[in-house]
Amino acid sequence: MVAKLITDRAGSSQWFERGFVTYSNLSKEQMRGVNEQLISDCGAVSESVAEAMAKGVLEHSQTDYALSITGIAGPGGATKTNPVGTVCFSWAYYDLAAADLADKKIKCITTIQFFSGDRKAVRKQSAHFRNT
Repeated sequence: MVAKLITDRAGSSQWFERGFVTYSNLSKEQMRGVNEQLISDCGAVSESVAEAMAKGVLEHSQTDYALSITGIAGPGGATKTNPVGTVCFSWAYYDLAAADLADKKIKCITTIQFFSGDRKAVRKQSAHFRNT
């Protein structure tokens, strides 16, 4: 849904390089480089996993910025600590302040949000969320 919103804009092919849909834990591990133990320890819906997913995009593509979203849209999948509507976001980017570009470090901004509504509403709110 996020990729659709981005590519709805004319000219987005000039700066939008790719998108990944890694729905299962295995796909997060294989395509995004998320450590299986991290998913086991923190859960797939956690800021730690969202950060690892965003970093994985940078490490597995030739882009400068990445966004990851992991959450529970429902109706099932909720836990006491992660109710339906729990969504974690991470924006990753290269710190271009490094003296040597070969030494540039990945920086991340992560947040967790708790949206309300049904599956469709949670997904829509997630796609339109802006961390200000």
